[in-house]
Amino acid sequence: MSSERGRVIVISGPTASGKSTLWRHLVSFPQVTFSVSATTRQMRDDEVDGRDYRFVDAAEFSAMADRGEFLEWAEVHGHCYGTLRSDVVAAVDSGKDILLEIDVQGAAQLGDTDLPVVSIFVSPPSLDELRQRLVARGTESVEEMDMRMSIVKQEMCYADEYDYVVVNDELERMIAEVESILGLEVAS
Repeated sequence: MSSERGRVIVISGPTASGKSTLWRHLVSFPQVTFSVSATTRQMRDDEVDGRDYRFVDAAEFSAMADRGEFLEWAEVHGHCYGTLRSDVVAAVDSGKDILLEIDVQGAAQLGDTDLPVVSIFVSPPSLDELRQRLVARGTESVEEMDMRMSIVKQEMCYADEYDYVVVNDELERMIAEVESILGLEVAS
């Protein structure tokens, strides 16, 4: 076991803000690991249970929540997602930083933990830019995009509750800023 505890690194932000790209970059550092969330949603064809998520039914998820097994959990779009407390504690106690990509509901629940948490909110440069990113994706109907933009506006209201807010106006600059915040250095 490492003599230094790791940290819980929380990454949140609206859809298309760049948080998933940032997450993929951060897990490339050897001192950073990630949490595999439990979920009640159905497994997709390209997913593997235990790698992408821990897939459980609603009854099992509810029982896990009742037993206090989740550090945080939330219902999103009709499905439950939760971070297993045991995974996070094991990583932190072993000296690893553990990355949680969670929404503002989940992040708010971490205020009561005694674990060392660094929270980062990834913000788009503007709502217009975010809408352009969603249009470029081409995966949402006009109605879905309007719904997502409404949710984005709600999520942006929570940005000031995070330790850091980084604006993703240019991906490489934003990644460098987060590396600096976290004191991460690429091993030579």
